[in-house]
Amino acid sequence: MLAGFQNLTFEFGARVILKDATWHIQPGEHIGLIGYNGTGKSTLLKLLAGEYTPSGGTVERSRNTSIGYLHQDLLSFDTNDSILKVAMGAFDKVLTVEKELEALVQEMEAEEKQGKPQSEQLLLTYTDKLHEMDLLDGYNIHHKTEEVLQGLGFSNAHLQRPYREFSGGWRMRVLLAKMILQKPDLLLLDEPTNHLDLPSIEWLEKYLKNYQGSVVIVSHDKFFLDRMVDKIVELYQQDLHFYNGNYSFYEKEKEMRITIQQKAYENQKDYIRQQERFIERFKAKASKAAAAQSAMKRLDKMDRLENVEMERPDMRIQFRIDRPPGKVLVQLKDASKSFGDNTIIQHAEAEIERGDKIALIGANGKGKSTVLRMVAGTEPFSGERVWGHHVDASFYAQHQLESLNLNDSVLEEMKHCGSGKNELELRTLLGCFLFSGDDVDKKIKVLSGGEKARVALAKTIAGKANFLLLDEPTNHLDIHSCELLAEALNKYEGSYILVSHDRYFISKTANKIWEIDDLRIKEFKGTYEEWVEWNKRMALQTKPSANKPKTEKPAAEPPKSPVISTPINKESKKQLQKQQRLVEQLDENIKRLKQESSELEQRLSAPEIYADRQKFLVAESEYKKSALSLSVAMQTYDAALEKLMELEEEG
Repeated sequence: MLAGFQNLTFEFGARVILKDATWHIQPGEHIGLIGYNGTGKSTLLKLLAGEYTPSGGTVERSRNTSIGYLHQDLLSFDTNDSILKVAMGAFDKVLTVEKELEALVQEMEAEEKQGKPQSEQLLLTYTDKLHEMDLLDGYNIHHKTEEVLQGLGFSNAHLQRPYREFSGGWRMRVLLAKMILQKPDLLLLDEPTNHLDLPSIEWLEKYLKNYQGSVVIVSHDKFFLDRMVDKIVELYQQDLHFYNGNYSFYEKEKEMRITIQQKAYENQKDYIRQQERFIERFKAKASKAAAAQSAMKRLDKMDRLENVEMERPDMRIQFRIDRPPGKVLVQLKDASKSFGDNTIIQHAEAEIERGDKIALIGANGKGKSTVLRMVAGTEPFSGERVWGHHVDASFYAQHQLESLNLNDSVLEEMKHCGSGKNELELRTLLGCFLFSGDDVDKKIKVLSGGEKARVALAKTIAGKANFLLLDEPTNHLDIHSCELLAEALNKYEGSYILVSHDRYFISKTANKIWEIDDLRIKEFKGTYEEWVEWNKRMALQTKPSANKPKTEKPAAEPPKSPVISTPINKESKKQLQKQQRLVEQLDENIKRLKQESSELEQRLSAPEIYADRQKFLVAESEYKKSALSLSVAMQTYDAALEKLMELEEEG
């Protein structure tokens, strides 16, 4: 055994995280640690790492076991050293021997300058240190460090840049590289994929598959867990539950266990009911009293099974829209964007239509978040962004968790989102995101990462937008919450574009793929799985055959179909513009009628009106007329908007 718990109990105040739990981690195990947000997964890692002390039981570690722990708190580390030097800190012993060798060389050079014969002891020490350096494979540490950093997405040009110049996500990669190079006996990784792009995740998967030590991973990425782990430990109801397989095995096995346990519970309940009826019926009869007494004793000694129906916190996410948009939501025309010498896109064209559910993917540094901000209108660029009709956009960005006001309560933060909802409506919405009762009065600063993410998501959907822009929405959410979010997005009647490194989440949500490649935005119409298969086919087609001579020229591309331009029908254009103006006028009328109806509704509830029957009847009549006018106006608007959409499609 490398490490683990023995009859361990741990509490945060009155809240119990673990109660009398035992867990032994064996050499070579690759374990996925899972559980709902707030159950204490990160706390368990800190207990294993020795950062917390249990209130009962023991944390056990075998002698000389080395532990590496990657967690979000590491981001407080700061230095002017280059990222190469920071990562090479993994080789403390080698660097110490390297300095000792340098000192010995300087000493030998000094003796030589003074004309002294070389000291035999000095030469012997120098030879021993060279041998030690060789045993430590110290001459390859630069190469090893560069290889790991490059695998995690750093270019050669980055390696000498100061660590403090990089953002939080890139800093975490440097610290992950350092930890990987240290090769601890037990590697504890808390959401390692949160700051990685798809190529870096794939590199990390290949590395960890061959890792000789033990690994415990907390992750919401089901694909990653399926490839990485051979055991699942679930933190559930203050206890640890073990499954010998990957995440897919766990899902099937847990369902089977619950079915079997539920059946046993139902059978026991039926048996107890029968025995109680028998006892009640015959306890007063002399001939059956002894049998009834025996039945009572059996029931008293019986270990009662508990109802094992799934207890899980379900977010009731419902993305609603206030009004449908036109056919085209937004266009990027001749768009170019650079940061100094780093060009993101150049003369790119892109269009998002009603019903599009787009995943924007690619390696970090390609500019996914930049393009998302360009679409949102928060990032300046060269070119043109054109919004469609009646587009109500809402942007969920990675930095939104950091931009939450730490001193606000959850409810106060929601009041600042500009949704126009009253306190009761905001409390109802927060209840859907698992903030109920006094939870809404918690300060943002005491929330976990997952809880902060839920607040930011609640703010995003509060305004009933018909177009969502989502930048890494699954970061900090547990697996179950990610599934609920994917399910809600599938039911969403609006359109969205999202950036995510979670392949399972993308596969469940996207009907189009955008990839930034060759400074263009390349669109693939289809699901993520179809895009992966298409890429494989393209790679096979472009791969040069070993049988073909090197001088062979590539086959000529088939001629493209000519683009036939048709003259613009001026009458159709005029009709389209007229219909657009009508829709806008009707929309303004609906806003006015909604305001009027709301005012009349408030008037009805006023004490001075409610107390006077005559005034109440007049107010009620006016409210009914206003409600009828609003209903007619909305029907007229829907018909006009439908006509506008038909004209747009014809144009």
